[in-house]
Amino acid sequence: MSVQTKQTEKVISSIEKSFIKQVQKDKNLKSAFLLVHSEKKGIHLNIAEGEMNVNQPAYMASVGKIFTSVLISMLYENGQLSFEDRITKYLDQELVKQLHVYKGKDYTNEIKIKHLLNQTSGLYDNFRPLLEKLLNDPNFTMSPQETIIWAKTHQTPHFPPGKGFNYTDTNYHLLGLIIEKITGIPFHVAMNQYIYQPLGMMNSSVLHYSHPLDEDTQYLADFYINNNNLTNHKGYAGLDYAGGGVVSTGEDMLKFMKALTTYQLVKKETLEKMMNDKAKYGVGIEYGYGIMQFKTVPLLMPKLFNVWGHAGATGAYLFYHPKMDAYFIGTFNDFSYERKGVKFMLMKVINQLRKIK
Repeated sequence: MSVQTKQTEKVISSIEKSFIKQVQKDKNLKSAFLLVHSEKKGIHLNIAEGEMNVNQPAYMASVGKIFTSVLISMLYENGQLSFEDRITKYLDQELVKQLHVYKGKDYTNEIKIKHLLNQTSGLYDNFRPLLEKLLNDPNFTMSPQETIIWAKTHQTPHFPPGKGFNYTDTNYHLLGLIIEKITGIPFHVAMNQYIYQPLGMMNSSVLHYSHPLDEDTQYLADFYINNNNLTNHKGYAGLDYAGGGVVSTGEDMLKFMKALTTYQLVKKETLEKMMNDKAKYGVGIEYGYGIMQFKTVPLLMPKLFNVWGHAGATGAYLFYHPKMDAYFIGTFNDFSYERKGVKFMLMKVINQLRKIK
């Protein structure tokens, strides 16, 4: 056995131990999975802990935004839309009527598809306030259209389109409706036709909207918020929709991310466009078209952590590390891990993986 192989085994073992310890020490966590893949480093690790196994699909929360963005970009490549198009071109008049009234001025007609993609539309977020309502009502149900109308009625925009950054699911609900308008099929069917089927993602679906292509796929792993099990609350589907309804396994997510990084889903120049038309999300994080990009900030964000992908509220993450040619996929299935999920990936996984030369 070469020294390198020993080192690799040591690092894999260390990552496994960190992951198991993280899940076992936190009473909030019922289950989690982690997949690390790097041909360059000679590693493929796929593990689960708690009440789930590696073949079980998990709800990937806002990681789904990267799928919605890729779908829009595929339609762009097909010549069916332009990122510069106004959203009023595609959406029902009644739905978008006075969608964006800021300080007495109606900016609705100025919102472009690109503003939705990189979260610069200035629109309000419909997800969090409606999630509160859902937690208090087991019979809560709303369609994506109804969530947008609710938000329009009860919330106010933050700034004119293109003049700031505000992360919101409302933007991605609108993108889902645009996809439906252009393709003439429901969002979850478009996901199947454009992404799941071509890539052979047999164990993937859209939460409470569709079933996996493989009928023998295991049931969805439970996910929680404040000890509330949300897994089977059907009303949750309309809140999430194109903002993050992807349900998938680690291996299926790897198929998707590999296809994206090797330009099988969209061309290189399209992916570059998706990444380069970006806004500042936070310290060391920029946001392109459904793509979070971690950038070097001295002392705060080391170069080692330069990855791109997306994270979700349940501690879900899907990231690619270009320098290591490594993929990091996982979730902790609990809303208390919204920030901790990515932190774990950076500190306990990427930090370890760099030891493999």
